[in-house]
Amino acid sequence: MRQRGNIGLMRFHLTLCLTLLPIILAEARPNILLIMSDDMGYSDIGCYGGEIRTPNLDRMAADGLRFTQFYNGARCCPTRASLLTGLYAHQTGVGHMLGDRGLPGYQPELNRHCVTLAEALAPTGYHTYMSGKWHVTTHTSPTGPKDNWPLQRGFEKFYGTIIGAGSFYDPNTLCRQNTFITPENDPLYQPQRFYYTDAITDNAVSYLQDHFDQSGEDPFFMYVSYTAAHWPMHALEEDIKKYKGDYDLGYDFVRLKRFERMKQLGLIGSDTKLSPASGRWRDTPNKEWEIKCMEVYAAMVDRMDQGIGKLLETLEANGALENTLIMFLQDNGGCAEGFGRGEQINERWLSSMKDRTPMGKDELQPTLWPPMKTRDGRPVQGGPGIMPGPEDTYIAYGRDWANVSNTPFREYKHWVHEGGIATPLIVHWPTHIKDRGGLRDQPSHLIDIMATCVEVSGTQYPETFRNEPIHPMEGHSLTPVFDGGSIERNVLYWEHEANCAVRMGEWKLVRKGSMHTGKLQPWELYNLTRDRSEMNNLADKQPDRVKAMASRWKAWAHRAFVQPWPWLPKK
Repeated sequence: MRQRGNIGLMRFHLTLCLTLLPIILAEARPNILLIMSDDMGYSDIGCYGGEIRTPNLDRMAADGLRFTQFYNGARCCPTRASLLTGLYAHQTGVGHMLGDRGLPGYQPELNRHCVTLAEALAPTGYHTYMSGKWHVTTHTSPTGPKDNWPLQRGFEKFYGTIIGAGSFYDPNTLCRQNTFITPENDPLYQPQRFYYTDAITDNAVSYLQDHFDQSGEDPFFMYVSYTAAHWPMHALEEDIKKYKGDYDLGYDFVRLKRFERMKQLGLIGSDTKLSPASGRWRDTPNKEWEIKCMEVYAAMVDRMDQGIGKLLETLEANGALENTLIMFLQDNGGCAEGFGRGEQINERWLSSMKDRTPMGKDELQPTLWPPMKTRDGRPVQGGPGIMPGPEDTYIAYGRDWANVSNTPFREYKHWVHEGGIATPLIVHWPTHIKDRGGLRDQPSHLIDIMATCVEVSGTQYPETFRNEPIHPMEGHSLTPVFDGGSIERNVLYWEHEANCAVRMGEWKLVRKGSMHTGKLQPWELYNLTRDRSEMNNLADKQPDRVKAMASRWKAWAHRAFVQPWPWLPKK
């Protein structure tokens, strides 16, 4: 009788274990939340030295890790392609911005020799959601092909914009799932006041809550891709008011304050030099306008941080914060583009702005660029006489404030000096990170995100997908670094518009180039351990090192479909 009883008990335990196994596995696998901001510099957020109020990102940093030498791809499209796939951007076909150059590395959209994070994770039981900016295809017409839109690349739910930038009050190419919508005709989201940063947050929160209500036993992967703080400088007045007076002393003062705070936080060495300033405040015309540009920029970042706080609150309210791996990063450095800043911009825009009749609720904004009009028919304007912030303005914050955003580094978005490619990476994962508030100086890159997600999820990265061969992952999992270890790799590569770089250990070889002429400037060599701001070029003193590193870059370029400049199709 005892034996029969034991057998019965064993059968009961086995049945119970088999019943609970899917739940146990789901609980063991983390949720993954990937958050990206747009056109922000290394020093903008509070926990990386900035004065902008980012309490939620600061909280994530205090409870998690900050990487001090993480890198992006220098520009919107290449970064997103690399982040989504774990490959160098050229291997995905998106080596530049979007457009068909007749070369494998420079195509109009993601190719079929890569898988997105959503495509990799979905087959193993992850629910996949996206809210925000896509920007890895040129097919943005309501009637055009959609095979490279989010739903066709692995996501179950999508709300956001297919194109790269636009009004925060009336975004171009705004979509829900596969259907274009406008803020006025969206059947599922009708806030009292539409602002795109809030819309990205609110729809992401909705997806999360629906997940917990309907599929809470399963893990999720969510990609939240904000357009803050990409031009145009659009922000809500309640947020702009918070920064009144904060920038009255100008570029030089703010930049120096950030520089000193970054040293105090340990983000840069105490002997780091500050790179040359882009401009001098005392020589700057239109000071009130410049101050307002930065107040609005700060308000845009502030609003995004408020949204991140709502994401954290939703996770916490559903008991999911502890076992959700959250990663926050930026797509490139601060943006020096002067869009909407010209002295004669208003006259040109207004002269071409003929039709000022209100737009219907179903009418889509016809273009990304001004001239355009608000939905109630007002012309959108720019230039120094127009204060940024409202929906009838379209202005970038300019090179000198971008120089502040990129403190203490050289250059900007587009270039591959540190100012163009260095990004904060905040990692928050309470069940697995013990060194709360720690810093990590491991050089690492966008390509490492896929490898990290594959490892923590238990996913098998495919060799083929939909009958197409898939490039092997280029990156390495960051999980050893979480615990204070290192990655067994000492080389990383970049190319964007003939700007080239290779990093090997503490050494970085970098050069500028021209996308228009294909002319390449000489290689520059820096020891980043001693000279993170790239001020002391050692190329002439170490020609053998330059030659060896340049050879490594050339071999990578050949392997990764990087075409020498100018763009000439292969014959």
